[in-house]
Amino acid sequence: MRIKICGITRVEDARYAEKAGADAIGIVMFSPSSPRSVAEPKAQEILDSVGPFITKVIVTHSQSLDDISRIISLKPDAIQISHSFTFTQPPAVRVLRVIGNGNPIPSDCDAIVVDESMGAGRHYDREFAGKVIRSTTIPVILAGGLTPENVQDAIRQIRPYAVDVASGVEEKPGIKDHAKIASFIAAARGV
Repeated sequence: MRIKICGITRVEDARYAEKAGADAIGIVMFSPSSPRSVAEPKAQEILDSVGPFITKVIVTHSQSLDDISRIISLKPDAIQISHSFTFTQPPAVRVLRVIGNGNPIPSDCDAIVVDESMGAGRHYDREFAGKVIRSTTIPVILAGGLTPENVQDAIRQIRPYAVDVASGVEEKPGIKDHAKIASFIAAARGV
């Protein structure tokens, strides 16, 4: 099982997630209402703190072309967007599109993140997540309300390409709990 630890705000959390075996980290930018949103210099510092074998994803809710261009200039491996942003030309990074129940299933992306939560810890919609997986050949990443305690059941029931966690491995918003990260990764890999 592939695992993304999202909402990274500190270098030490990014390094720990990598050391613990995460496949990807997520860094939130241009999302001022999120307690996990960081400024460009901090995002660059976090991106630079991990090695070349972990996927680095910038997560944004911005619909500004300028913001998207600034994110891409940081050279993440992927950008995760939660709106119907249309690129004028194919971006130089992979695109992950976030959808929730009632949203159309996109085809113009490299992966789909099924997430009702957007970092708030609300549980995913099992029926909708299953429908998305059955309806597309694009990899589907499951997010929303996942914790070390429930990730195994979610993987068994939904069979996603990957799982994505933010609040489920935190001490408080934006500050990761290293023991919870290790437990989450061990549980997800144990399926």
